[in-house]
This record gives sequence, C-alpha cells and structure tokens, in this order.
Amino acid sequence: MADNTTNATTFDGPLGRSGNGRALPTPRPTSVLPVDDDDPADLATIGVEEEFHVVDLHTRELVPRAGELLDRLPATSFTAELHQSVVETNTAVCRTLDEIRAELTRLRQAAVQVADRLDLGIVAAGTVPLRADGDPSVTPTSRYRRMLDEYQMLAREQLICGAQVHVGVSDRDLAVAVTRRVQPWLPVLLALSTSSPYWMGQDSGYASVRSLVWQRWPTAGDPGEVSSAADHEALVAELISSETITDPAMIYFDVRPSAHVPTVELRITDANADVEIIVLLTGLFRALVRREVAALRAGVDRTAVRPPVLRAAVWRAARSGLEGDLLDLPRSARPVPAAEAVRRLVTDLRPQLTATGDWEQVSELTRYALERGSSAARQRRAYERRGRLADVVDLLLDETRGRVRGPLPGAPTAPALPTYAHTDDEVFGPAGPEPAYRPLLAALRGLGADGLRHREHDRDEEQRARGVTFSVAGEASTRLFPVDLVPRVVPAADWRTLRTGLVQRARALDAFLRDVYGDRTVVADGVVPAWVVESSPGLRPTGALMGRRGTRAQVSGTDLVRDPHGGWYVLEDNLRVPSGIGYAVQNRRLTRAVLPELPVPDDLLPADETPAMLHRALVAAGPAAADDPAVVVLSSGPGDPAWFEHRLLADEMGVPLAGSGDLLVEEGRVQLIREGRRSQVDVIYLRMDEEALLHAPGADGVPLGWPLLAAVHAGRLTLANALGNGVGDDKALYAYVPRLIEYYLGEKALLPDVPTYLCGLPEQRADVLGRLDQLVLKPVDGYGGDRVVIGPRAEAEELDAVREQILAAPHRWIAQEMIALTTHPVFDGTALAPRHVDLRAFVFLGETAEVAPVALTRVAPAGSMIVNSSRGGGSKDTWLLGGADQPSA
Repeated sequence: MADNTTNATTFDGPLGRSGNGRALPTPRPTSVLPVDDDDPADLATIGVEEEFHVVDLHTRELVPRAGELLDRLPATSFTAELHQSVVETNTAVCRTLDEIRAELTRLRQAAVQVADRLDLGIVAAGTVPLRADGDPSVTPTSRYRRMLDEYQMLAREQLICGAQVHVGVSDRDLAVAVTRRVQPWLPVLLALSTSSPYWMGQDSGYASVRSLVWQRWPTAGDPGEVSSAADHEALVAELISSETITDPAMIYFDVRPSAHVPTVELRITDANADVEIIVLLTGLFRALVRREVAALRAGVDRTAVRPPVLRAAVWRAARSGLEGDLLDLPRSARPVPAAEAVRRLVTDLRPQLTATGDWEQVSELTRYALERGSSAARQRRAYERRGRLADVVDLLLDETRGRVRGPLPGAPTAPALPTYAHTDDEVFGPAGPEPAYRPLLAALRGLGADGLRHREHDRDEEQRARGVTFSVAGEASTRLFPVDLVPRVVPAADWRTLRTGLVQRARALDAFLRDVYGDRTVVADGVVPAWVVESSPGLRPTGALMGRRGTRAQVSGTDLVRDPHGGWYVLEDNLRVPSGIGYAVQNRRLTRAVLPELPVPDDLLPADETPAMLHRALVAAGPAAADDPAVVVLSSGPGDPAWFEHRLLADEMGVPLAGSGDLLVEEGRVQLIREGRRSQVDVIYLRMDEEALLHAPGADGVPLGWPLLAAVHAGRLTLANALGNGVGDDKALYAYVPRLIEYYLGEKALLPDVPTYLCGLPEQRADVLGRLDQLVLKPVDGYGGDRVVIGPRAEAEELDAVREQILAAPHRWIAQEMIALTTHPVFDGTALAPRHVDLRAFVFLGETAEVAPVALTRVAPAGSMIVNSSRGGGSKDTWLLGGADQPSA
C-alpha cells in the first residue's frame, strides 16, 4: 500500500519509510537537485517502490511471515506494509533506466535469497490466487491496528500489491499541477501493468482486480480539481478533519504529489513480476511528467477528460489489460485495441524519451511488452494448462526471480512465424505450403510475428486516416474495416473458370428479373413454381415500374466457397445493393502500402481498373434519350454501414455522391442541387434499400420515392440496381438457378450450387426435418448470416426451435448440405492460424459483361463458419491471377 509518512524535503537516498516505525537515515542536503525552469534537472530523477507478496513455497499460499524477512533485510530499503504477508522495497534515487533496472534486480535478489532460506517465496503481482484460511494478519503497529478498526473489510481485504513510480519535481505547486495533467494517460499505464486476474481463489474476469479492490478506499482514484500545493494541502486537511483519514499518507490518488519526498508519484499500477515492465512504466511516466511540465511552463492548457469518462477508461484497462480495447483518451472516448493505444502514447512521447536517452530502450521494451502480453494473460494460460492455481503462483515466483519465460528485450532472435498443417487448408496442407504461396510466405516469415504486429499497427493507422470503416446495426460507433494481412491467391486457371461461370449466372438472373416482372413465362412453362415467386420477400410492386427492356442488375455480387478438393460452389447471389467492391479495392491498396516487400505475381489483375468498369456499366444503363448520361451515387449518408465504399466509388468514378436531400424531381425529371446549381441526373447508382428510398425526403422536403419512380417509369431515369431485384437473390429461387441458365441461355450451368432443399415442398421438407442435425438451415429472407443454423454445430434446443419455425411457415425456410469449406491462414497476433473463408466476386452488366478484377475474401472468426462482418468476420486482400488474357465476356 505504500503509505509512508516521512516529511523529507529531499529526493535523495532510498525512497520511503518503514510503516512499522523503523527509522530511516537522516535526509542528506539536496545539493544535487537544482531547479532550473529552462532545464529542470530534478525531472531526471526517478525511483520505484515495489510491493511483494510473501508465500509459502510448499502450499503456494499467502502467509503472514513478512516480519521474518524484514528482520534479515536492511531497513533502508525494505519496509513493512498493512498486512504481514507483504514486503515493500524502495530503490535509491536513479537517473537512468539502466540504474533503475539494476536497483530493482538487486533488491529482488536480496529478498529472494533471504526468503529461500526460510522456505518462502516473494511474488510481484497485484494479487496472489491462493491464501490460507482465516483472517489475514495485520502488521502490529498502532497505526495499522487503527486502520483495521476503522475500515474493517477494506483493510482486511487489502491483500494487494502495487508498484509506485516517482519522478523528482521539487516545486510542490508544479507537482500538484502535473498530477492533474497526466490523468488521461494513466489507463494505458495500468493496462501495461495488469497482473491480478485472480481474487480469493477465483478468476475475477478482470486483468487487474487489484484496481477494483484499491478503488474502495475513500481517498483513491481521481482527486478532482486541485489548483495548487496550498489547495492540495487544504484538501488533505479537510479529509483529516472529516476523520475519514488520519494522516496525509492515506491519500491514495492514482497519481499524487508524494506525501514524503519531493516527487510526483504514480500509484495506479499493479506490481509486476517482470522487471522490464516496471522499467518501461518508469520511462513512460518520467516522459509524461516532463512533457506536461514543459507544456505547463509554455502556457499550454491542460487536456481535460470528464471524470466519468476517465473512470470508464480506468475500468476498461482493469477489465482487459493489453488483451482488449482501451479508450482513446484524450482524443475521444472511442475504444481502440490496447496495442494501438500503447504505441500511440510511446510515439507521442518520443521527444521527451529522446531527451532522456530512453527512446530506443522504451521502444524495444514496448515491443517486448506487447509481444508477451499482460501478466494477467500469462497467468491465465498457466492455469489453463492443468487447471491448477499453484501453477500460476509458480509462474509468478519464477518471473519475480528473473526467470522470464520468453525472449528478453533486445535479445537476438530469429524472426518466428509459427504455422500449422490442415487437411482442408488452401495454403498449408499435410505436404506443406502450396508452391504458389511460398514466395509470399518467405516474405511474411522474414517479418516474423513481431514485424507483422507492427504492420497491423500501420494498417490500422492507414485505415483510420482514410476513414475505412463500417457500422453494425445497434452500435453507436463505427469500426475499422477488419483486414488480415495474409493475401489470398486465386490461381489463373481457377479464375478463368469462375469468370465464365459468373457471367453466365449474372445474365440468366437478369433475364429472370425482366421476365418475372413481365410475362412470367418461366412460371407458365413450369420451370419455377409459382409459389416460389409469389411468396418471395423480394417480389415488390415497384419492380414492375422499372421497365421490361434493358438490364436490371448492373452490379451483381456472387458469394462462392471452395471445397478441400479445389472445387468452387456458388453459395449465394446478391442483386439488390451488393457491397464490397470499394473495400476490395482498398484492401489491395492497403496491402501494398503496409507490406511493400510482398512479392507480387506478374499476372496479378489490376484492382484500380474496377471503378472504371463500374462506371461503364452505369453509363450504359442511361435512358435512351440521354446522349451522355449523368451518374450519381445515392447514399443514405454517413450512418450507412458502407459509407466509406460509397465515397470511394463516387470519387474514383468522378461522379457526385448525393443524399436524398440533394435530389429534386420536377416535371418528371431528376435534378441534383449543389450550392444553388442544378444539373440533370440520368442514372442513380442506388446504395440504399427500397424502404429508405421511398420515404427519404427530397430537396423540397417531399418524400422522394414515388416522384422518382414516376421518372423511372417514364423512361427518364435509371435506377441501378433496379427496385424489386430481391426476388432474384431469394434463397428459395437459388435452387432453380441451374434451370434458369438452361431456360434463358440454353446452356448448362458452369458453376455448381450447394445442394439445396425447399421446405415449401412437402417431400423435401420431410427429408429436412429428418436430418436437421446434418444440414445448414437458412431463412429465405435472412441476410448477413442472420438466423442461420448450422445443424452439426447446433444445440438440441436450437434445432427444436428451427423445427417449429419450419413447420409454422415452411416456405420461409431452405436447407443446404454441409460443405467442407476450406480454410486460409490469418495472422492472429502470434502465429498463422486457419480460418474459414468465402469469396464475393462482382459482375458488371453494361454493353458487355465484365467481371471485376478484384474480389472480396471474407474471413470467419475463430471457431465459426459465418464470415459476415456484422458477426465478427473480417476480410483480406485477394490476388486474382490472369493477367492480359482476361478479355471482356
């Protein structure tokens, strides 16, 4: 707890004072610490107080035997604490991180040597998971006994240890001001230190349960607004007068002007078994203090964060440490990956770290800390191996002794990138990597896991700078579009086959759409049952207004999967507002930007040609009367999940990006209104669904939908894609697409479908109900993986529920055979790991049919087969090979 109470006026010699009354040497004169506003030498001085648990080496439990250690250790550096199971050490004053490391190591070794002779161990961690039964023993001083009597449970449960970092600031007013200014960055320092996942023999669910226990003290946390040293002393006096505390040392703020030496003291962090983490915290805290002192002297205002937001940031850091997200303070209250927050802090402090000679060392220690992860995560892994809390204590004992399991910072190690073997994998089969991937894998191995983690940081910065985000329904904030850095390669032979089959499918489905909103000969001739069309959720009256001639699906997106034998299957068609084109283009640009060393195949298709292809198809869709059709992209705005894509495609095509309020329909003609100017609109690339379009207000405030449809019906406007196209990508219709290809094109389907059963057909329904645990069940109107039930992975309750839904509305459900999907490697932060993938390819129907030279590989999360981003999926750059031999179809 480190509540030492000396009134020393110097920061020279060992820090601290014994809580059990043992005297410290008389402070020496402070001649070595001049205060210079231009060159504040005292800001170079640093020191650390560490607290250690005392455990029995046989039982691995906390034991109240700290007094036996203290009797054998020098009182100048070792002191007692509230509980007799804790020992505190105080370093001498240091000026370099190397000196701090040497001091910490020296004191730990001294304690370990004494403890060994007593069959005891010392553990540097926020908590120890095991303790003996019965109430803990409080150190028998009058002060600590009074604290136990006054605070009861708070005192009894203070079986926690922290690490306090001191930075010399001899001006007390300056020290108080700095404590307020460094607050926004304290959660990052806590996350680096987190080492207390276990509490009273149970996993708390937190990386730092110590923080939660510590915050119970009435004087813990954020001190609020304190303007000067006098104001701080008045606050302390007021708290003492309230009889809430008895002395100034009981001020337990997260950061405070020290009660006993002229320093600013960091108190929020857990004790940590790894000396290098304490060194890192010391370097970062000193740099923070130096930066804020300089800013204060330069008259720069403090970066304030609302107290509830700061509390939330501290809670989040305690919750997940380095393995989750931290709040992006002080920039915003938006969560970002912890590694990103740490790297940002280090980068921002580079000038101060360089000034103290710490930049290279802190950079290396940061890489080391992020590579190893938090102590809390390592403890949990130790437990998971055998389910024994004693193994957690053994890990902490070893690390406190200096037996770090893993590479030390700065140690020369060969780049490592662990891989795997997987029978259904596109890259790593039982015989090793596929030849097409070997040059690419060599480049990735050259970077190693650490290098790839740095490139992931670069990736996120690039995505953030360009606004490459998407949103999920129900979430207030957007997410960065998730991109794995290991590209997927589609061989030229595969792509040639896919291209031909994709064009065939797009043409047949477009013909079906024109027919179904016209004479419906496909139904009259018995190719498709009438109920499949009439019960389709995508069949809309508005579809009949689109006209019977010309193309209805200028853009189609086809989802494909590959089986372990190399065969490709169509999984789904998307003919309404297929998304992903812009993200696929951006994925290529991103990969080239952050991984320029990857060897690019000579026949890699050029992604940047895609927007021009799309523009050609849209221009070709213009009304017959338009000589030079004017195109706009119509979006519902920044709240749309694919807003980034809308902006990118509009920019790349050189056409306006409009909202409904930018459009005015007068006398059956559509005009774009920008800055008081009007221009004709002939083609709208529709990036909003039908319901949104019909009810969205136009420039005159009148709902845009019906006037717009009147212009379409009159042949003065084209909507691409046409309304009502959902009937063509209906999951029930999917089963009939091979027949549609034969009916409309007179050809056999080139791309196979997944065997599909319609529950609306009695004989197929009976088969489905008898094999629910073997099939994939999908609602006809579902999208984005919504309500999909994968039979072999479903619980009995899920299967019973879907059975009831099928019986209640059989025409609303289909079932498909389970296809053994291939996997593809992703970088999971440590190694290459297999994940299921699919492929979305795009066809543009204009004067000719063109297949986009990019495709979007979507990646399922670990343990899942659903790839949609809204369900936690990601994506990756896809290298389509084919080169100059790709003509227009």
